[in-house]
Amino acid sequence: MPSKLSLTAPVNADLEWRDGFASLGSNFFTRVAATPLPAPHWVARNAALAAALGIDTGWFESAEALTLFSGNAPGGSEPLASVYSGHQFGVWAGQLGDGRALLLGTLDTPVGPMELQLKGAGQTPYSRMGDGRAVLRSSIREFLCSEAMHALGIPTTRALCITGSPQPVRRETVESAAVVTRVAETFIRFGHFEHFANADPGAGARDDLRRLADHVIDRHFAHCRDAPNAYAELLSDVARRTARLMAQWQAVGFCHGVMNTDNMSILGLTIDYGPFGFLDAFDPGHICNHSDTQGRYAWARQPNVAFWNLHALAQAMLPLIGEPSRAIDAIEPYKTVYAESMLAAWCAKLGLRTRADDDRGLVDDWLGLMASSHCDFSIAFRRLASWSTVPDAPPSSLRNLFIDRPAFDAWAVRYTHRLQRERSVDAERALSMNQVNPKYVLRNHMAERAIQDAREGDFTETRRLLRVLERPFDEQDDDTSARYAGLPPDWAQSIEVSCSS
Repeated sequence: MPSKLSLTAPVNADLEWRDGFASLGSNFFTRVAATPLPAPHWVARNAALAAALGIDTGWFESAEALTLFSGNAPGGSEPLASVYSGHQFGVWAGQLGDGRALLLGTLDTPVGPMELQLKGAGQTPYSRMGDGRAVLRSSIREFLCSEAMHALGIPTTRALCITGSPQPVRRETVESAAVVTRVAETFIRFGHFEHFANADPGAGARDDLRRLADHVIDRHFAHCRDAPNAYAELLSDVARRTARLMAQWQAVGFCHGVMNTDNMSILGLTIDYGPFGFLDAFDPGHICNHSDTQGRYAWARQPNVAFWNLHALAQAMLPLIGEPSRAIDAIEPYKTVYAESMLAAWCAKLGLRTRADDDRGLVDDWLGLMASSHCDFSIAFRRLASWSTVPDAPPSSLRNLFIDRPAFDAWAVRYTHRLQRERSVDAERALSMNQVNPKYVLRNHMAERAIQDAREGDFTETRRLLRVLERPFDEQDDDTSARYAGLPPDWAQSIEVSCSS
C-alpha cells in the first residue's frame, strides 16, 4: 500500500451543496470526514447520469472529480453518516447506521434535488467493528445493477461512478478497495423510522420521529398533507410504492438477497445492492444470498417479506398515526396493489392486451411449466414473443427449453386460443412483449467476468457491460447477443454471493 495519499487540487466550486437531510438535526447523523483513498483511479463513470444531473462533462473526467468521489476532498460538502435501526433476517438488530456510507449532501439538478453518497469511504461511528470500506468486487456489481435496474424501468438508487485503489481490504480473501458514488432523491429507509420509534422517549425521540415524518412528507409526499391523517396517508403511499416495486422485481426475476428493514427505501426504490441476483434457471425457491441459510429472502418470498417489513414500519409510525387499526388499514392496500400489479405484469409479459377470467390460471401454469423444467427465466419469456397465432407448431427454440413437451403443448393450445380470442396481431404483440421482456439482464457470470478483468486492472468489460445494460430490451448486434443474451455457462452455477463486501 502506498505510504502517502495521491491528492489533487481543490474540487470544482460549481458544485453547490444545499440543505437536505442535515436539516433534521444532529440526532439523525454524525459529521465525519471520509478516510482518504490511497492512489485513487477511475474504474467506471456513468456519463449519461452525469449529464442528467447537469454535471459538466469536462469536470467529470478531471482529477478534481476523482478526488471528490474517492473521498479525498470534501468539495465544499460536509459529509455525514446517518443513524438508523432495523430488523435483520426478521430479528431486531437495534442501532445500525451508515457503517461505510457518507452523504456528501444534496445538489439541485435538472431532475430535482438529488443526494450524493459515497459508499466505501471509510469508518463511521456506525461501522460496528467494520473497516468502512467497500471492495472492487461489490462496487462493480452495485454500479452495474443500479443502472441495469434503471434501464429496466424499476425504481432504484443510481450509480454515478466507481473509483478504485490498490489499498488492500480483507474479506474472505484480501481484495482491493473501491468507492461507489450513489445518487437518490433520499436514502431514508424504514429503519430510520424504527430507530426513533424504539429510542428512549425521554431523549426527545418522539419529537424526532415526527420531525422525520414531516421531513419526508414535505420533501417527497406533499399531497399527504391534504389527508385527514397525513402520517397514515404517508404509510399507505409507501405501501403502494413498495407493492409496485415488488411486482417489478418478480417480473424480471430479480432477487435482492437482503430485504432487511434497514434496506427498504421509504420512496420504494431498490436500495443497497449486496448479494443480489437475476434468475437463470427458474426456481421459485431460489436463494441468491449464500448467507441466507434459512431461505428467508428467496425469490418467491420477497412479496411477503416486503409486507412483513411494512408491518414493522407501521409499528414504528404508530405513535404518529394514533390508532393501531388505522396503521393496519394504511398498509392493507399493499395486498391489492401487489396482486393487481403482478397480474398486469405477467399478462404484459405474455402479450395479453385484455383481461379474461382464466388469465391467472394461464399465467400460473406457464410459471409452473417453467419451474418444473428449470427453464431460463429471461430467455423463455423473450422467446415467447416469436409465437404465432396461425395454425403452426410452437417455435422450437422455445419448446426445446421444456422437459415435459406434452404439458407444454397442452398449454400452447390454451395460449393460442387466448390470443385468438382477443384478435392479437403477431407483429404488434411481439413488439410490445419485447419492451417488457428484457434480452439482457445482469447475470452473475457476466458481472464475474467484469470483476476478474478489473482485478487485473482492465475495466473494459465493466464499461462495455454498462453500455449493453443501458439498452436491455433492444436487439443489439450479433456479437453482443452471443456474448450476453445466451444461456449461462455451467460454471455460473458455482458462483456464490453473500453479505460480505
